[in-house]
Amino acid sequence: MAARANILGTEMPLEKELETYRKKLPELKAQEGKFVLIHGEEIVDFFSTYEDAIKSGYQKYQLAPFLVKQIHATEPVFFISRNIVPTTTAL
Repeated sequence: MAARANILGTEMPLEKELETYRKKLPELKAQEGKFVLIHGEEIVDFFSTYEDAIKSGYQKYQLAPFLVKQIHATEPVFFISRNIVPTTTAL
């Protein structure tokens, strides 16, 4: 999947890093459960905690874009619903 462009024709933030994650996922599965630090097309390192990964990212790249993502063989799906109670009030 090629990187998508926004309305202005430029790459979306972290699009390159997300594409790198998707392309490298077969290799990354060996580290499933860990957090990966990705900068551009580079897999920088693996970490046991999100905090360690994000700290390393800011130390190395400061305000430049980087991605920290937990490695999952299949992405978890989260369902969020609202607790709506139907009303019986007549209009």
